Amino acid sequence: MDTQNLRAFVLVAETGSFSAAAEKLHLTQPAVSKRVALLEEQLGTGLFDRIGRNISLTEAGQALLPHARAVQQELEAAAQSVRDLSGAVAGQLRIATSHHIGLHRLPPVLSAFSKAHGAVQLDIDFMDSEQAYELIMQGNAEIAVVTLAPVREASLVTLPLWPDPLDFMVARHHPLARHRGLDLQALSEHTAILPGLNTYTGQIVARLFDQHQLSLQVSMATNYLETIRMMASVGLGWTVLPRSMSDESLQTLKISGTRIERTLGIVYHRGRTLSRAAGAFIEVLRASSGLKG
Repeated sequence: MDTQNLRAFVLVAETGSFSAAAEKLHLTQPAVSKRVALLEEQLGTGLFDRIGRNISLTEAGQALLPHARAVQQELEAAAQSVRDLSGAVAGQLRIATSHHIGLHRLPPVLSAFSKAHGAVQLDIDFMDSEQAYELIMQGNAEIAVVTLAPVREASLVTLPLWPDPLDFMVARHHPLARHRGLDLQALSEHTAILPGLNTYTGQIVARLFDQHQLSLQVSMATNYLETIRMMASVGLGWTVLPRSMSDESLQTLKISGTRIERTLGIVYHRGRTLSRAAGAFIEVLRASSGLKG
């Protein structure tokens, strides 16, 4: 439908007068009547009953009016969004992130961003990194700050921010804690508590053992790293966690010839033009990670 015709229809309906609508549109009354007539012709039905000097919406006109108003509102919002590009950074920014990053990496970033760009309304969804990737693929979030996938997806842009070394850990009273010079073979003989093997972190560990043709005895799996740390700390099995999560309840195991690491960073869709708010948030993230430009 022609948006000019819809605009004329809405104004006639709201003012109850073709002449009043013409005045608001800076047109002649015949021009407004023609626009409404074209819309009626396109829809194949009358939109107004004209009885003497009085006009009223037909049933079809009443059905069309809320939709026509919604179209007008969307067009106005679109125009405002474009105008905003030359003004201050504002609007809503939807971010997907993992629980671990939300707890351990984002707090200073969010503080700095909110101070610099207080007009931006942040909508933060906490979820597994794998779910965040799907959200970005579907266009339901603008950016994600997550564990980057081991294999890149061509349709996505990934910007590494933080290297995140992973360590093998075990409770201090666990039998493995008494040994020095351990290897992966020794670990394969004991049960493990790991992130789910469907997660990027779990895939990194599984790939390491596959490369050495060793099996994993996973007694329990969960995607919540804080829960894994708790279960490992009471001796339920060895685990792999980010080095930053080490505490006095766990002992780091030195595994000969083994070094594993994941990367945390930004993900967004290659086909999406980022808003000014998203661009500003990325700049704050890069600054917090020590990256420039």
